[in-house]
Amino acid sequence: MQTQLIIDNQARNGREGKTFERRHPVTGALVTESAAADVNDALDAVESAAKAFTTWSISGPSERRAVMLKAAEIMERRGPEFIETMMSEVGAAQLWAGFNVFLTAQLFREAAGLATQIQGETLPTDKPGTLSMTVRQPAGVVLSMAPWNGAGVLAARAIAYPIVCGNTVVFRASETSPRTHAIIAEVLHEAGVPAGVLNFITSTAEDSDQVVEAIIAHPAVRRINFTGSTAVGRIIAEKAARHLKPALLELGGKAPLVVLDDADIDGAVNAAVFGSFLYQGQICMSTERFVVDEKVADEFVAKFAARAAQLSAGDPLTDEACIVGPMIRKESGTRINGLIEDALAKGAELVVGDRANGASMPATIVDKVSPEMSIYDQETFGPITTVVRVSGVEEAVQVANDTEYGLAAAVFGADSTRALQVAMRIQAGHVHVNGATVQNEAQAPYGGMKNSGYGRFDGRAVINEFTELKWITVEQSDQQYPF
Repeated sequence: MQTQLIIDNQARNGREGKTFERRHPVTGALVTESAAADVNDALDAVESAAKAFTTWSISGPSERRAVMLKAAEIMERRGPEFIETMMSEVGAAQLWAGFNVFLTAQLFREAAGLATQIQGETLPTDKPGTLSMTVRQPAGVVLSMAPWNGAGVLAARAIAYPIVCGNTVVFRASETSPRTHAIIAEVLHEAGVPAGVLNFITSTAEDSDQVVEAIIAHPAVRRINFTGSTAVGRIIAEKAARHLKPALLELGGKAPLVVLDDADIDGAVNAAVFGSFLYQGQICMSTERFVVDEKVADEFVAKFAARAAQLSAGDPLTDEACIVGPMIRKESGTRINGLIEDALAKGAELVVGDRANGASMPATIVDKVSPEMSIYDQETFGPITTVVRVSGVEEAVQVANDTEYGLAAAVFGADSTRALQVAMRIQAGHVHVNGATVQNEAQAPYGGMKNSGYGRFDGRAVINEFTELKWITVEQSDQQYPF
């Protein structure tokens, strides 16, 4: 597969003609060859977006809505192509790639609905004969960056919401999923996005820092949104702050699922398997910690391990039944193996699964994890999860919050009032009672607390992220002043 830059709705190579490759993490086979943008290419994209902003920012809601509704239809039509591309490029199982098609189309339709929800209000004023009001206006050019793991839905939200609010977008795709991300851009162009409203660039990992720096520094760029690791998010935040530009960040996670002593164990296990091992645990919301009351821990771990052992591991491209595919790169296995060895040396138990072999790894559970182990608080981002045994609700809440992250969480308990009280005390952007940590609905606000970032994607809250709030008064021209 080959990918080019798209600027002014025209596909082109980078000025220097450089390319980069994406190879399969297990076989090493060439998957994608992509054009590599340099700083000048990036600035071309910004200038194009700045020019397009002058007209798109005053476009009507019906035009914006029509584009998004058409994009949803096109996404569904191109679903098989997208699924095959995502499976090839990032090792997604057909289930996860198919979810991305469904969620992306759903998001486009939700974005369409927001076109008429961008509203201001009238304000009371003490000035006689004066109308005081607020309006929300597009901010300008938006730099959007999305990761490879939710390549459809995360790219779509990074692009669709700014555009439906009247902004224009420079989308810097992940170097790990360039062709998958390119399909999202193509869908929007096919849906009728005018030239310059969405410009698509790819760059090498080595050049990304200077490319992103140049875009953020450009005066026309007024917003930055980034989804990815906390380490990179901190760098983006620092660059944005240097230029006094707001950033919307959705970063790493270490999602806990709390199992209370009255929980439906079978229901909790169902959520555990889905939340831990969907897409090899490479989702920011993946359940990386089970905080389990010691009264039910043995039963929960036994049933969870039995279910995990049944999950087939391999390559989704050659095995349709495969649930646990390869991780995104072989270095992930080396890192996770180090965490396993550290935990076992300090008293943890490996109840199912095994060490990684490069990028390949079966579904793995480590029980009896404690705070002195690195795996207790480090994000694993692989097909491995942990169990921390606790005594009572107070310790469960303390352990659930004992992390720098605060993105997703869940609580299982038959007493819904008590479970809701626990959910209210957990420091996370979204918490689900008797549900999995991995959840996404386009109409619901999505984002994290603490080192999981700030701001909210999705839902009506996203309008605040991509518009400027302006106060306007209309006064009598003969207004009297004290001097």
